[in-house]
Amino acid sequence: MNLKKNGKPGTNPSIRRYLRSEALPTAFCPGCGHGILMGAILRAIDELGLDFSRMVFVSGIGCAGWIPSPYFAADTLHTLHGRAVACATGVKLANPSLKVVVIGGDGDLASIGGNHLIHAARRNIEMTVICANNMIYGMTGGQVTPTTPTGAFTVTTPKGNPERPFDLCKLMVGAGATYVARYSVFHIHQLIKALKKALMHPGFSFVEVLSSCPTHYGRQNKLGGPSEMLKFWKEKCITIERASTLPPEELEGKILIGEFTTGGQDVRSHGP
Repeated sequence: MNLKKNGKPGTNPSIRRYLRSEALPTAFCPGCGHGILMGAILRAIDELGLDFSRMVFVSGIGCAGWIPSPYFAADTLHTLHGRAVACATGVKLANPSLKVVVIGGDGDLASIGGNHLIHAARRNIEMTVICANNMIYGMTGGQVTPTTPTGAFTVTTPKGNPERPFDLCKLMVGAGATYVARYSVFHIHQLIKALKKALMHPGFSFVEVLSSCPTHYGRQNKLGGPSEMLKFWKEKCITIERASTLPPEELEGKILIGEFTTGGQDVRSHGP
């Protein structure tokens, strides 16, 4: 179906038409940032006026894997753990005219699926990868992931994570992705704009979305409930533009948000 109305994208204020009503409500925990991300993705699609029938959403295993499937009223491919990018590559090769979008979590994309991720970026395959990074394995009980901050508590790091985390945006820029951005679920308007750019980008685009997990990460690290975790993102994140005016000591513990590359020069990146 063509989701343009009277030739103008985004004129319908409701995004519920993109969802399978029989699958609602979602399985996300109360306060989970993935629900906010789901809405942001659909609003970006709506504002662009994209044809939902020409899109394929590919996801793996984990909380973020449930964002498109079974809820999106579109073609979805729910794959094996870590194999979403590989399967999405196959979809794009089989039918290059489709707009292929991968939605996954930090554990799924950066751990078991990390090799597929970097090589898809290296090849600059035309697809959009959206990583819902809540810095923990939520679905399986709250274990450490490659993006868990040093010192953070999880069920597998009860004394604090001794390892340094991946900076996914820096990794993607280094691997060759031609559009890379990071925002949190608190920065919703900026996030939607970045998603729109990523969806229209002609090469490999990657958007890291810092997402709240009050059930596991928030509770184990004493960050409070859903509203407190949104406040955490507000206070923790700093734009690239503002960071460029501050001395290094004032950037300690901050997370850079913004666009890290748009196909030209990349900028420095500090991960969570």
